[in-house]
Amino acid sequence: MTPYFSSRDTAYRSPFGAVEEGTAVHFRLCLPREWRCCRAEILVSCAGKSDRQEDMFWAGQPDDSHEWWECHFTPDTAGVYRYGFKLTWGMGQAYLTACPDGTAAVWGAPGPRWQLTCYEKNFKTPDWLVGGVFYQIFPDRFHCSGKEKEKVPSDRIMRRDWGGQPNWQPDETGEIRNNDYFGGDLKGIEQKLDHLASLGVTCLYLNPIFEAHSNHRYDTADYEKIDPLLGNEKDFRSLMKAAKKRGIRVLLDGVFSHTGADSRYFNRYGRYGDGGAYRELSSPYYDWYHFRCWPEDYASWWGFVTLPETEELSGGFSEFITGKKGVVRRWMSAGASGWRLDVADELPDAFLEKLRQAVKAENPDGLLLGEVWEDASHKESYGHLRRYLLGRQLDSVMNYPFCNAILQYVCGGDSTAFYNTVEGIVENYPPQVVRLLMNHIGTHDTERALTVLGGPPAAGRRRSWQATQKLTEAERALGLRRLRLASLLQFCLPGVPCIYYGDEAGMEGYRDPFNRACFPWGQEDTLLLRWYQALGRLRKKLTPLKEGDFKAVRGNDDIVCFIRSHGKESLLCAVNRSREFTGVAVPAPFMSGEPVLGEGSIKNGMLTLPPLSGAVFAVGNSTL
Repeated sequence: MTPYFSSRDTAYRSPFGAVEEGTAVHFRLCLPREWRCCRAEILVSCAGKSDRQEDMFWAGQPDDSHEWWECHFTPDTAGVYRYGFKLTWGMGQAYLTACPDGTAAVWGAPGPRWQLTCYEKNFKTPDWLVGGVFYQIFPDRFHCSGKEKEKVPSDRIMRRDWGGQPNWQPDETGEIRNNDYFGGDLKGIEQKLDHLASLGVTCLYLNPIFEAHSNHRYDTADYEKIDPLLGNEKDFRSLMKAAKKRGIRVLLDGVFSHTGADSRYFNRYGRYGDGGAYRELSSPYYDWYHFRCWPEDYASWWGFVTLPETEELSGGFSEFITGKKGVVRRWMSAGASGWRLDVADELPDAFLEKLRQAVKAENPDGLLLGEVWEDASHKESYGHLRRYLLGRQLDSVMNYPFCNAILQYVCGGDSTAFYNTVEGIVENYPPQVVRLLMNHIGTHDTERALTVLGGPPAAGRRRSWQATQKLTEAERALGLRRLRLASLLQFCLPGVPCIYYGDEAGMEGYRDPFNRACFPWGQEDTLLLRWYQALGRLRKKLTPLKEGDFKAVRGNDDIVCFIRSHGKESLLCAVNRSREFTGVAVPAPFMSGEPVLGEGSIKNGMLTLPPLSGAVFAVGNSTL
């Protein structure tokens, strides 16, 4: 059936996807002649402003039963535009409205619209990450070097049972302290760089490493000091240097929406002497925080009094973080290649713009990546549409939409929902953002991928239940098969795959803290590890996985199949999440495609995959 319109087909909308400001976009409708349309209009709005209405013109007939209506629209300023179409015909008026797959439905009243993202001229993102691999480390649990630690606070519980279950129960006061430590450190990471290199890792993302009084360190106590359990600045610089020798850059976690109450800035508990905003009205840090009634009543992150919120735009805090001698530039000058911003959607636009300026002033190739859990191109927070990806703020974001699409599909969802999510992100995000998306399938904030894919869902169950769960032999076998499928998709989709430490070793675990256990050195699942190493080689060798176009190959709800193409090189990536042999028709060029990874075969124009399997085929010069 011929669609009336499709935002994802250049026969109807060209160029595809987000565009630079000042770019003329061509729109074309294909309408049945029997409608007797006498007028077609495009309706466009931006940032809540009233519609601009522009007439389309009749442009001929593709066949005896259809006719073309066309127009051009040029977005002149960066922003998120919404557009739809209004028709006048023999029966009155009707509207073409957006469907999840980018095609159009006919409504009698205005309905959902399509999105056109317009970014600023000269918006550039770093080239060095393109085609690479992220690796995320929770520092306390990755590897302990055995190096003696100095000046460690006495109120920390030091564990001597590497691999033991992290503490999760409240103490005698009813609080969960997160104050048990296994001793992972920066030197330990440096000692395992060869392991990371074997996976094809090109960018290491570290959860917070600055002094803080919890094992997760999201309650910063001192932005200018490495936490003593992790080492010191000399160890930091040594890690940066050693990583660089292996072609690995390092991304730090920037936690700027709040600090710890137990910090030199707030100092609620007096650990840092008499100063601090909580103890002195004259403190230089007082204007960093919002006190409703000093000192006890203050704004805190999600109501946690241990995490007082910062006033990011106060002169003192902003200069301390983003100034010429500020935190951002200081640690980049010491070797970091950029920052991942914790809860980026809770940071004001003006502060994000200052952060970007600081990163790029220190290193034009520096990376600024944000934590946003939704489609970041039209995310709303604090009562307005955010501008993360238009050129003045972030280079890219953590890609939770892809993560959810992958896991839901592999666990039994259909391919249509998967395609709609992926195509929607590729359509809405600027291409220079898409190529740097952090494509994870698990993080320190989510359940382990293997557990999601093999075990029963947590479904709101308490920590006491989560603490006792371990995959059965059958569940683990299923989870491992599914993890191979999920990771194949993760490594082949647009963007940059991110391995959460230990996923390649087969680690399990429900939510925090069970997803933050110690890396099982010497007890890795060797077959799974080899699979991840093969995926790393795939990323390194195959050009279409760097910046190749994405095109879905539809035809079977059980199979996700898509093409990545760049120049004369093309890859066909396919995954069968069902428990039966099944197949899908492939485009003509792939009838003679060469297998480069996985299982499956192509015969007589059909790709056939065994149960719970995936494969990559190549044409052109794409070979391993």
